Amino acid sequence: MPSYKLSVNDQNHTVEVDKGTSLLWVLREHLGLTGTKYGCGIAQCGACTIHVDNTPMKACVLSVEDFSNGEKIKTIEGLSEKGDHPLQKAWVEVQAPQCGYCHSGQIMQAAALLENTSSPSTEEIKVHMNGNICRCGTYLRIIKAIQLAAQSQ
Repeated sequence: MPSYKLSVNDQNHTVEVDKGTSLLWVLREHLGLTGTKYGCGIAQCGACTIHVDNTPMKACVLSVEDFSNGEKIKTIEGLSEKGDHPLQKAWVEVQAPQCGYCHSGQIMQAAALLENTSSPSTEEIKVHMNGNICRCGTYLRIIKAIQLAAQSQ
C-alpha cells in the first residue's frame, strides 16, 4: 500500500492508503479530523470544503496522491486553535446553524473570502458562497455572520 506525506493544520502526517483514496476520507478516517463532512461526494454541496494553500477546495473529489508535495491543507479544526476565529464567534452570535451539518464547509468557504476581501458586499458574499448549500436554508444568517466577522477583524 502506498504511503503519502501530508501537511494538515500545520502538522506533518504520513498515511498508508490505496491510490485514489479521497482526501476527505483520509482526513476523517485516518487523521480523525471529522469536522470536514461528507455531503454529496460530487463537489456540489460544499460540506467538505477545506483550504489547500489558502484556496477553498472540495475534499470529496480530491485524491490523496495529489497532495504529497508539501501543499498546506487546512480543515475547520485548523482554522482556530480554540474555536474562536471571528467567523466561528459570529456564527454562534447570529445563530447561523440550524442542523449545523454544512457549517464547517460554510465557515471554511467564508474564511477564504475574508482572507482576500476584508469588507465584502452582500453580493460578493452571495457569489463567493454560491457553491455551499445549506439544506436548512439559513442563508440570511450566514450572510449576517460573515458581515459581522468582517467588522470584527
